[in-house]
Amino acid sequence: MNEENRRPGVMSSQNLPKEQRLHKEKDIEKLFGKGRGFNFYPFRVVVYTHKSENDKPSLLRFLVSVSKKRFHHAVKRNRVKRLVREAWRKNKSELLVKCERHKITFDVALVYTATVILSYEEIEKKIKQLSLRLNNNYFPHDENDKTTAC
Repeated sequence: MNEENRRPGVMSSQNLPKEQRLHKEKDIEKLFGKGRGFNFYPFRVVVYTHKSENDKPSLLRFLVSVSKKRFHHAVKRNRVKRLVREAWRKNKSELLVKCERHKITFDVALVYTATVILSYEEIEKKIKQLSLRLNNNYFPHDENDKTTAC
């Protein structure tokens, strides 16, 4: 590993630092209280967007939840959460760029609703489809998308 990657101030779009994870109880309550949700198998997706304050950076924050009712053993719940977090980490960069461009904070909760553990490939495919859907629903007609499509 080279020296640049170890410095604490250096962040790439391929990592999942603490400020991109939703962990404060107040923020989670706001997400589930004011956010809008929809089903997207194997997830229940809840999204809450709001303008970033002037002194705070734009954020894309993420939460994953797996029910004890569906997976009784913690080992299985943790496996699902690891798979979902990894797929999200690899495929969040486009949403992150758009959040920064539009100066909004974008909170997303993924509640895993399937009763079986899907393979990583299936989960990653669903995360990519979800990312595309979120882009189309929350950032429609973005003028910079036309230049990347050429």
